[in-house]
Amino acid sequence: MPVLVMKFGGTSVATLDRIRRAAKRVGVEVAKGYDVIVIVSAMSGETNKLVGYVEETSPLFDAREYDAVVSSGENVTAGLMALTLQEMDIPARSWQGWQVPLLTTSAHSAARIEGIPPENINRKFDEGMKVAVVAGFQGISPEGRITTLGRGGSDTTAVAFAAAFEAERCDIYTDVDGVYTTDPRICEKARKLDRISFEEMLELASLGAKVLQTRSVELAMRYKVKLRVLSSFEEQSDDAGTLVCDEEDIMESKVVAGVAFSRDEAKMTLVTIADRPGIAAAIFGTLADAGVNVDMIVQNVSETNYKGHEGGVTDMTFSCPVNQVKRAEKALADAQEAGTLTFDKLESETEVAKVSVVGIGMRSAAGVAAKMFKVLSDENINIQVITTSEIKISVLIERKYMELAVQALHDAFELERAN
Repeated sequence: MPVLVMKFGGTSVATLDRIRRAAKRVGVEVAKGYDVIVIVSAMSGETNKLVGYVEETSPLFDAREYDAVVSSGENVTAGLMALTLQEMDIPARSWQGWQVPLLTTSAHSAARIEGIPPENINRKFDEGMKVAVVAGFQGISPEGRITTLGRGGSDTTAVAFAAAFEAERCDIYTDVDGVYTTDPRICEKARKLDRISFEEMLELASLGAKVLQTRSVELAMRYKVKLRVLSSFEEQSDDAGTLVCDEEDIMESKVVAGVAFSRDEAKMTLVTIADRPGIAAAIFGTLADAGVNVDMIVQNVSETNYKGHEGGVTDMTFSCPVNQVKRAEKALADAQEAGTLTFDKLESETEVAKVSVVGIGMRSAAGVAAKMFKVLSDENINIQVITTSEIKISVLIERKYMELAVQALHDAFELERAN
């Protein structure tokens, strides 16, 4: 029988009524002849509550026990979903990560999937089971301990199952009815996309769009898993939601597919550092060791013969999440005290935001950057940092102008129009 993977997020299973609604959707697919693997998240708010219990009990907690506690929310949802399906006379059973087994690394709270042997679930399908309800977000380490995949890991679980079982499609049910050209809460003209390429979705997810977890899109792109994003709260047709697929499956793309933004950014500048080979490695190696996620990087033009610095000096600017600024400041200060880095001062600016335009059509279209910069200039928005890739342009601006920038760019690239 063909296999379909269906994933339901926390808001989709937040109450028993919502679990019943989700179960009815599963029943529709079973009636079409599919063997269904359902991946469930914990009920909305449950994981945050469990994390709070752990942090209150043990501020310096053992990551292995953290995983044991926070993974329990998914177990509850999986059991309730299986019971609900059984009440509908649909043969179903729940599966925890270790029962599948979903094999992972030993990096507790941030484990990566190593493999999903399909034999156990396939054997049950052969015996008449129609639905395997799998607890998302969790797996088992080589040492036999429960692991978790990090927040949002149920999306990754779903895609990994779709790849392992060669599923026809992976449907992600959430509280939105698809992928939009930008956040409809920011721009009322935002339009739902019928299709979007893996590459565009990956960029949008990494740049701040919250619809899909970045790792899940990476996996889908690698294993060519067709993803469909749908709403749990609306009636569905066969072409509902947004299909995330290969570029070749899209007839023709607009130059820009969407505008993404990240509100919680910070800009940091190391002033007067030696301009010599290895200095960038020293800076960003220090930050990596401290667990700081660096994004945009700009090195200024070197100034030669500065106060006796042989080879000249320069400034280095980078962005990072605003909640990692203190960690970055401490790591760099410790490196200076240890003598591995030398700089005059470290400037931190926390009132900035990142705004990006994304589109595979940018590969073959000139003038996108010029148009973007002109739009921001017309709105009197100053650009502080710029980075580009083949299909995206990102800028760092003052946070108070973020919504204005998103709306202006959405209008300028006419994203409310389908073609």
